[in-house]
Amino acid sequence: MPFSIDSLSLENRIDALFAAQQGQAVPGYAVGVLHQGQVLLSKGYGLASLEHGLPIRGDTVFRIASVSKQFTVSAVLMLAAEGRLGLNDDMRRHLPELPELPAVVTLEHLMRNCSGLPDFLEMLRLGGVGLDLHLSRARMLQLITANRHLSFAPGSRFLYCNTNFLLLGLIVERISGQSLAEFLQQRIFEPLGMKRTAMCCEIDQPVAQLASAYLQAPDGGYRRALHGFEQGGEGGMVSTVEDLLLWSRQFEQARLAPLDLPALLAAPTTLSGGQASLYARGVELGRFAGLATLGHGGLWPGFKTEFLRLPEAGLTVVVIANGGHLEPYRIAREVAAEVLALPAYVDAAMDMASLIGEWFSAPHAGQPEPALLELAVRDGKLIATQWGMPFQLTPAADGSWVPLRGAYEFKLRPSSAELLEVEVGAGLTQRFTRMIERPALPADLAGSYRCEHNGVHWVIAAAPGDDGTLQAQISGPVLADGGLWTLRGLSSEVVELQGQLYWMKSSQLLRPQRDARGRVTGLLVDTSRVRNLLLQRS
Repeated sequence: MPFSIDSLSLENRIDALFAAQQGQAVPGYAVGVLHQGQVLLSKGYGLASLEHGLPIRGDTVFRIASVSKQFTVSAVLMLAAEGRLGLNDDMRRHLPELPELPAVVTLEHLMRNCSGLPDFLEMLRLGGVGLDLHLSRARMLQLITANRHLSFAPGSRFLYCNTNFLLLGLIVERISGQSLAEFLQQRIFEPLGMKRTAMCCEIDQPVAQLASAYLQAPDGGYRRALHGFEQGGEGGMVSTVEDLLLWSRQFEQARLAPLDLPALLAAPTTLSGGQASLYARGVELGRFAGLATLGHGGLWPGFKTEFLRLPEAGLTVVVIANGGHLEPYRIAREVAAEVLALPAYVDAAMDMASLIGEWFSAPHAGQPEPALLELAVRDGKLIATQWGMPFQLTPAADGSWVPLRGAYEFKLRPSSAELLEVEVGAGLTQRFTRMIERPALPADLAGSYRCEHNGVHWVIAAAPGDDGTLQAQISGPVLADGGLWTLRGLSSEVVELQGQLYWMKSSQLLRPQRDARGRVTGLLVDTSRVRNLLLQRS
């Protein structure tokens, strides 16, 4: 097979991006590149199994997590094209066991991540449930049917939510009479020749050539990532970089009915307030190096995926990793930059040192929800931590800072030494002021709090010692003992609840609710994917 000198040069330049994995007994990446209909690269770096010393290859299988969402949406769009459902149908028409909500949630709201439904993973986490605990899809649906809360009016905002796509997958099963796995296999995977791709809802199902997933230990070594949750339309697929390149070709040369399926997936939408949303139908819209992008990322303990298309350049880059510390989102864009001979990121000398510290956004007119942000510089990179999760920021051409991660509306602009502004979508801007020190906690928070929407029960009490620390004993419908979480002060109106589960730290912001006499009657809770959830004092 002819191999041009330009191809050799490109492969060598891409290889250099993976120097830390080459020849090392470490988790790594699979990388696939499709340009103008030609596969330029299908290659692995690092090991698929540390125990057995098996290398990653282009046909190594991984769990691709939320990259599954576009396939679930495709199934819904196929059924809609056949007249078997409508995109503006109330979801309860097809799942009548769901409770009546404050407003109608349509299938279109679900596909576009603007439903206002709380993320079921977050609702479970508030009861101490980590992703390592076994939980069936049937049990998840049972818990979802207990919820009558909406974080906001459907269609008014974007907020990433796995509940949306779990429900869409169930709707496909109800309408088609097939399992989601069977439907996708017959209607998408087989016709496109995606031989190593499947919907594998049961997490303990054996999968040929499946890479092992790893998390980095504090000592720099690696531990096997534990998975317990069954998955579905929100993230249950396994695949390879080569199969995902076959799927990408479907966007350029449609073979599946309806033939306008790629356009339907990528169609943008406008929120009810008139603002554009960057989330289409199961895929994200964005820009990189001046070019429009379409794609999605995926995250599950120890697995990370980035499916990146640059349609104007005829380029697709797929990067999948089997290490929780690895960065497919960033790497995919660096690979794209090498292929197109473009700068990956803005080369701007921007001040980072003045941004270091904790920043707090109190509720204010136009932005009723609080927010907390920590900024630090590590290895010459600006790292933000919000809701307990760290992510890298990179400078943009307009002088702002934007995240190197997907599905996250966030654009930071320093206004002064003591003020930051962050655009968070739907026309909302959070104004952060620097925190010099944490204030004391309100003195009257101790008590028992329950949520009718997820069965969570928190008991807040003084921690051992006399330093004024409060702890919350976490429990819920799944776990009677979800652990002790710690409260820290932010203002007279907002406190932070810090938690630690199997593989991640978490941060929740609590707003004590008071009656006319000033007594605490409940807590309004905000998390990364749930807003304005009420726990009532009992």
